[in-house]
Amino acid sequence: AKRKHDAPAARPKKRAKRAPSAPEPDAKPGPDGAGPEAYSVPPPVSQGKWKNKERVLIFSSRGIHFRTRHLMQDLRTLMPHSKADTKMDRKDQLFVINEVCEMKNCNKCIFFEAKKKQDLYMWLSNTPQGPSAKFLVQNVHTLAELKMTGNCLRGSRPLLSFDPTFDKEPHYALLKELFIQIFSTPQYHPKSQPFVDHVFTFTITDERIWFRNYQIIEEDASLVEIGPRFVLNLIKIFQGSFGGPTLYENPHYQSPNAHRRLIRLSVAAKFREKQQVKEVQKMKKKGSKVLMEEDPTEAVFETPAEEKPVEIQLVKPESKPIVKDKKKPRKIQRKKQKKLFRTE
Repeated sequence: AKRKHDAPAARPKKRAKRAPSAPEPDAKPGPDGAGPEAYSVPPPVSQGKWKNKERVLIFSSRGIHFRTRHLMQDLRTLMPHSKADTKMDRKDQLFVINEVCEMKNCNKCIFFEAKKKQDLYMWLSNTPQGPSAKFLVQNVHTLAELKMTGNCLRGSRPLLSFDPTFDKEPHYALLKELFIQIFSTPQYHPKSQPFVDHVFTFTITDERIWFRNYQIIEEDASLVEIGPRFVLNLIKIFQGSFGGPTLYENPHYQSPNAHRRLIRLSVAAKFREKQQVKEVQKMKKKGSKVLMEEDPTEAVFETPAEEKPVEIQLVKPESKPIVKDKKKPRKIQRKKQKKLFRTE
């Protein structure tokens, strides 16, 4: 309506509130008695909030073996929450790794340290506060080997299975908590998949920790090994990250250098034993033979020989007649004829 001159503007009337109308006869009621708007598709699981932001830095020092490099790559593929970095120089100190983890925004670290191009050590650390553990890695087998026939989805979450011994001793309980925080994939991680199709097993046998990775087959829930596999021989547990006071030291640990020394000594002992046997045999051959006492019954069956009289020859024996060679003058004539023929 147009506004009149010198008159207040008319306000629009408010709409009256309507009572909720009854559902139409054509609309089908939902499961809760509501209309068709009650049906909704649930959001995917991966859209949850990522709260446990664990990031693991996996890298190594220079001079590692090719098998160690493949093992490191396998752990990176199995752990979607891992990060990589360039190899660390041998001259750098280990506490520098804490600064590298801080720059990479990582709070856990797996560091492979190679020595003498044949010994491999693994550090598991909670940076920067600690604790940290040092292991000797033995019997390494990677994913690429033909014996590992299993397969799993890339980025899927693993189940962690621990030996009952981990709950009996305090240092194993500390290692169990460290393994859980490092190897378990955080829930709702952006690179992870919402599936559980493989198992990480940690078994204690012969004072060592045996790591295995198995695939769960859906048909009969059996296990098939995927890999990688390795054995961890615990050396020390430190209070800090890559150093600090020692919390535990393994009394059953034997360094690779001492083990190789014992092998060399055993080989040398075998060689010395063979040489001593040869020398004893030579001494037996050179030694004087022991004379046996004379046997009185030795000459019972001997018959004495007949003694012949000695004959003395008084007459000079006759000389044999000299027989001339009839063919000799003929040979001389032939030689003279040959000389004359050559001179002519």
